[in-house]
Amino acid sequence: MFADHSSPVSRRKLGIFGVVAGIAALLVVVTGIRAREASSAKLREWTDNQADPTVAVVLPDAKALNPTIDLPARLEAYYRAPIFARVSGYLKGWRVDIGARVKAGQVIAEIEAPDLDQQLLQARADLASQQASARLSEATLNRRKTLIASNFVSMQEIDERTADLSNKKAAVNSGQANVERLEALAGYKKITAPFNGVVTARDTDVGALINAGGGSGPPMFVISDISKLRVYVNVPQNYVPAVKIGAKAVISMLEYPNRTFAATVEASSQSVDVGSGTTRMQLALENPKGELMPGGYANVRLSLQRDVAPLHIPASALIFDQKGLRVATVGLDDTVLFKTVTIARDLGRDIELESGISLDDRIITAPPDGIADGDRVRAIGIEKDRAAAKTSAKMR
Repeated sequence: MFADHSSPVSRRKLGIFGVVAGIAALLVVVTGIRAREASSAKLREWTDNQADPTVAVVLPDAKALNPTIDLPARLEAYYRAPIFARVSGYLKGWRVDIGARVKAGQVIAEIEAPDLDQQLLQARADLASQQASARLSEATLNRRKTLIASNFVSMQEIDERTADLSNKKAAVNSGQANVERLEALAGYKKITAPFNGVVTARDTDVGALINAGGGSGPPMFVISDISKLRVYVNVPQNYVPAVKIGAKAVISMLEYPNRTFAATVEASSQSVDVGSGTTRMQLALENPKGELMPGGYANVRLSLQRDVAPLHIPASALIFDQKGLRVATVGLDDTVLFKTVTIARDLGRDIELESGISLDDRIITAPPDGIADGDRVRAIGIEKDRAAAKTSAKMR
């Protein structure tokens, strides 16, 4: 009989193999559990992320998109004089019509004033009478003075005659002043132009009854100097600080579609109209050829000079509800925060804001319905927007 020497060795090997196999199986199980837990964690994270709405955000743009403002305006003559009569009567004739160019002092019409002529004749006659009385009083006084030495007249009579002469001379002065006044009025029977200009209105004709003064009807003529024009424009209150005196402006007219005219801001009313909330400003516009007409409509483009560049956001970011005009921003903790804003200008796709946000605010470009303060969101697009903002800042 032979002895079995391989059995213990084989058993030992089988034991070792079994232990190794058990350890390998345990490792596989542990690895599988960990992989499943990691997958579950990723799934939970993905699910949580999907539960937060995704919103696109941008940073406000501080670049001045349009440093000008267009406003309607009216042209007026730099000098304009309504001509009224200083004397009453009938229009004897007029020498110029609308559109005629006149020189300063040129006679443009003449009034026939028979009442004034009669008053002047009477005043001259009264003056002659007063002068004669004064001469007689003076002669009488001089004769009385020669009789003082013979005691034929008393000093009382001399004093009375002296006072009478003074009264007569005062009456002469009064009569002379009255004559000169009527002669001055008679000079106004001829209507003259006060300055070089154009007759822009004539509201009278031969034989028309003329009343002295300017409160009884329209002016006889209107003379306007159109070699230079005043441009009046009403500027909204929030733009007034950005429109400086001396700033240049561009005038465009409907009748000259391919031309523009340069103007200069000359004055400001320094007050705000309660009804419109605007400030009236005056611009000076040279018109040497007389191409532009007073009273015409014009469009004025004013240059705005601001110390701080305004912020601009997309128009889609605005929210208007019962709480007013607001924008939705995303904070550093990815929660929503609403901010109330004030619009400076509506530029179509972009809105220029006057107040409410800062340059670092992340603005939601299209806020979803139902979003509220404190809601968590996932913001996208900000890195691209930050890069664009940096590039824009370097260019400026």
